[in-house]
Amino acid sequence: MVRHGGCLGLGLAAMGTAREDIYNQLKDNLYHDDAVTGEAAGLSMGLVMLGSFSSTAIDDMVAYARETKHEKILRGLALGISLVMYSRMEEADALIDDLFRDKDPNLRICGMYTIAMAYCGTGNNKAIKQLLHVAVSDVNDDVRRAAVVSLGFLMFRTPEQCPSVVSLLSESYNPHVRYGAAIALGISCAGTGLKEAVSIVEPMTNDPVNYVRQVRRIVQPPPTLPSYNFCQFITLRNSDIFRKSMFTENNTCFCLQGALIASSLLLIQHNDHTNSKVSKFREIYSKVIADKHEDQMAKFGSIIAQGILDAGGRNVTISLQSRAGHTHMMSVVGLLVFTHYWYWFPLTHFISLAFTPTCLIGLNSDVKMPKMKFISNAKPSLFAYPEALKPPKKEEREKVTKAVLSYSSKAKKTKKDATEKEEPMDVDNTKSQKEKEKGNEKEKDEDSSVEKDKSEKKDADESKKETEPDTQMLDNPSRVMQAQLKLISLPKDSRYSPLKPVSVGGVIMMRNSRVDEPEELLEPLPAAKTPSMDDEEDEPEPPEPFEYVDED
Repeated sequence: MVRHGGCLGLGLAAMGTAREDIYNQLKDNLYHDDAVTGEAAGLSMGLVMLGSFSSTAIDDMVAYARETKHEKILRGLALGISLVMYSRMEEADALIDDLFRDKDPNLRICGMYTIAMAYCGTGNNKAIKQLLHVAVSDVNDDVRRAAVVSLGFLMFRTPEQCPSVVSLLSESYNPHVRYGAAIALGISCAGTGLKEAVSIVEPMTNDPVNYVRQVRRIVQPPPTLPSYNFCQFITLRNSDIFRKSMFTENNTCFCLQGALIASSLLLIQHNDHTNSKVSKFREIYSKVIADKHEDQMAKFGSIIAQGILDAGGRNVTISLQSRAGHTHMMSVVGLLVFTHYWYWFPLTHFISLAFTPTCLIGLNSDVKMPKMKFISNAKPSLFAYPEALKPPKKEEREKVTKAVLSYSSKAKKTKKDATEKEEPMDVDNTKSQKEKEKGNEKEKDEDSSVEKDKSEKKDADESKKETEPDTQMLDNPSRVMQAQLKLISLPKDSRYSPLKPVSVGGVIMMRNSRVDEPEELLEPLPAAKTPSMDDEEDEPEPPEPFEYVDED
């Protein structure tokens, strides 16, 4: 496991450098024929040779993938080969055709991901047709799932077209294809909150197949089988009819898992004002996480989805293209490796490569941050942070009526009969009536005062909503989302003017029009101190010696 982590760390540190010495070091670890180490080494070799189109690397990796018997190593090499062909387009066609015709499903999966990387962001019609053909014709479910997921990488520049392409696939009988359709929508439409994509993903969270329990399937006979006794059921476990019934009622909680993760990719940095489905999906996440009877795969998907939705303190988003419109290589690699949490869950950490900060930072000629203001020509609530989660309210327990025993009821009845015999005075009746009338008047006054308070609160809330300003002043630096950038401008009396449009976002250099006047600069926060040996506290002294006596 240590070598596994070392290979992954080395591949990330040298990503895209194409250094032969690091590549050879990783290749040596691959040839040790250890499954765990070899998987990381194969992936890291692709990270180092990212987009290099190295014929030596391709020959080595494909040859070893066809020789090895370890499926883990084969999966790592399949992912690494696709990374070597990143953004090579037609140059990768020969390798894609070779992998496409291979008998090994893992190498066919490699061919699907090679198409995704070679034609990433191009929307190439030939590549899309090839992926759709495999998605409906291949005999292996994993290959079909990989083909559908790869569609998301090809179509992220035109996210509005992806829902129409995968809409039929999202209704497939095959759960692997449905899962792939959800992830493809999440990748291509990441951060857009596209209504068409959300409307496809939302029904997947209610898929009845997702709630089938594996224990029920193993212990009880399938409902589609005739009424066999338990012994006959055990003998028929490997028969064709049993396999068909198990396929129709399969433990496919990964469909729900994929829908939850895809929804978080779609709705990252959105609130109820920009997309009304955000609060509903948040309720689904918390419900699945808290449900003790929910499947572990669904819980894993909910936890990851909750983390993606609130990633970076809600100050980052996921985008496969840069602010200038170019393909963002780090985001593409991060999302591709992230989708392989299917086989090895620690690969979920690669999604951090896909996060990009949504900020607006103005710098002067000395690369320092001056005190300045930006104007956001939108209501503050439109791009505000979502409300913090409220703790659950304590439910008041209802008072349980006491059980009345027959003996006590008889005793009360005798007392009641005795009191009825004594006739009350007329004065007592008049007093009791007056007291009742006064009590009723007090209750009416209290009810009227409570209604007044409620009406006053409603009026105050309505006045707050009505008085919300149409613009907002933002300090430098500030959190500015992608949809908000086109609404940003500088005040007319500002002493600074941008060298490039503010709508680009990110770091923007400013020109100072009042050089003679002193500048007010923001003081940077002090750097965090790293713990050293001198800062460590004294270790506690060992305990005094004692004798242990075993008393039996």
